[in-house]
Amino acid sequence: EMIYRHVAVIDGEMVHFEILDTAGQEDSLQIEEKIKWGDGFAVVYSVTDRCSFDEVMRLCFLINHLHASPKRSGAEQPPVVIVGNKKDLQFDRMVSTQDGENLSKALKIPFYEIS
Repeated sequence: EMIYRHVAVIDGEMVHFEILDTAGQEDSLQIEEKIKWGDGFAVVYSVTDRCSFDEVMRLCFLINHLHASPKRSGAEQPPVVIVGNKKDLQFDRMVSTQDGENLSKALKIPFYEIS
């Protein structure tokens, strides 16, 4: 687990990012606390690891559930994107681009593949 910090200028305004990489943590209580902490989410899976892809739907539903709770009344849903990583490893691919696109459409969440 790592926290990365980044500053960017967006629409003329300086924005400070703190990006938490949970590195696929399995402990559901810990991951729930981290989801409550976040204001936006990139749910990343490896195209070479079907198990990581299978976790995407669960994490997206967990994000939606935790941010829709009554304790967060008035808050809108945070932005979420699905990201397929390691797109350059075509020979090791276990998750097709079409699989990612289909999940993205089903969940109504933007999808990208990157390396």
